[in-house]
Amino acid sequence: MATFHEQLTENQTEFINQQHFFCVASGAATGRINLSPKGMDTFAVLGSNQVAYLDMYGSGNETAAHAQNDGRITIMFTSFGPKPNILRIYGKVRAIRPNDVEWETLSPHFETIHGQRQIILIDIESTQDSCGYAVPKFEFIEHRDTLRKYADRLTEDEYNVKILSQTESIDGLPISQPS
Repeated sequence: MATFHEQLTENQTEFINQQHFFCVASGAATGRINLSPKGMDTFAVLGSNQVAYLDMYGSGNETAAHAQNDGRITIMFTSFGPKPNILRIYGKVRAIRPNDVEWETLSPHFETIHGQRQIILIDIESTQDSCGYAVPKFEFIEHRDTLRKYADRLTEDEYNVKILSQTESIDGLPISQPS
C-alpha cells in the first residue's frame, strides 16, 4: 500500500542516503516523457521540502527543456537490497546553471566534476513510499567512470560548444542557453 507525505521524512532521507542509483522522469504537456537513470553520488537532500542533483552533460537536456515548459518532475529511488522499498518524490523543477545566482549556494553540496552542466533543483510537492516487493535484489559493485573519462578528454572550449549545441529537446522544445 502506498503512503503519501507532504515532505521528506527522516526515514526517507536515510533511505536516499543509502542509494547509489535514482531515476528522473519529466515531461511537457505534449510529447515524450523522458526517463533517465542517474548515479555518481550526484543527489543531495537540501531540506524536507527541497532536493537537487548535479546534472552532467549527456545525449540530451530534456529535464531543462521540461523545466522551462511545464516544470513537473518525479524522482524515484528503488531498493535493490534485502528490505524492499520504492520512494517517489514529486515536485516542480528548475535548472540552475553555473552563471545563475543560486549556483554559489547549491554547488557546495556536490563534488565538482568536469562535465557538470547544471544543478536540477526540485521543490517537493509530495513524496510516496510503496512496497517494492516485485523489485529484484542486486548488489552494488561500483559507479561507472565512463562519463567522467569522456568529459575529462574535452577541453573547456570543446565542452562549452557541446553544451551550447543543445538548443532544443527531442520534441523541439527550446532550451535556454547559459548566459
